[in-house]
Amino acid sequence: MTEIKFCGLKTGRDVAAAAQAGARWTGFVIFPASPRHVSPGLAGELAHLAQGTETVAVMVDPDDTLLAQIRDAMRPDWIQLHGQESPRRVIQARAYARQGIIKSVPIAQASDLAAARAYDRIADMLLFDAKPPSGASRPGGWGEGYDYALLKNLNLSVPWLLSGGLDATNVCRAVTASGAQAVDVSSGIESAPGIKDTARIQAFADALAPERTA
Repeated sequence: MTEIKFCGLKTGRDVAAAAQAGARWTGFVIFPASPRHVSPGLAGELAHLAQGTETVAVMVDPDDTLLAQIRDAMRPDWIQLHGQESPRRVIQARAYARQGIIKSVPIAQASDLAAARAYDRIADMLLFDAKPPSGASRPGGWGEGYDYALLKNLNLSVPWLLSGGLDATNVCRAVTASGAQAVDVSSGIESAPGIKDTARIQAFADALAPERTA
């Protein structure tokens, strides 16, 4: 069964559509450079609506002040660190999440997988995303893919999610190529950057339906 994380949700309608589609995780981005950014307060309101899913606060190199704001406003199940956070910083940030830390690892080629070893057993989950374009203002959410088969024979101690360029048309092939048991999608369920599309959310879940019920 392939679990789904719908990320970059910004409205109550987004949250309802994700829950209806069977999300395990609902993700909220707190990073002003992203078109999916929401304030800590709004993240808290949306997380309250997302009961029945595991909530994820997605941040990029957050300081302790922001982590405390998110903890108090949202009480996230998970914190996703999507920047240059060190293993030590991952350990420190865990105190602000109810379940644990998801650490993103950018991938473009096989040699990039070495970075995951530093976080294995340190983070509670890993997320493999496409490396951003050169000079990008944010580390993710560009809708770019990569060779998902690079992940096929991973030998990790913690669970991981496949991300980067996924949508309803390619997610099944990506899961087969990578061996992923969980996927993360954001731009692939949007009609424009930061604007989620209810039909695309459901289509993404429907594309995985045979696999999820196998």
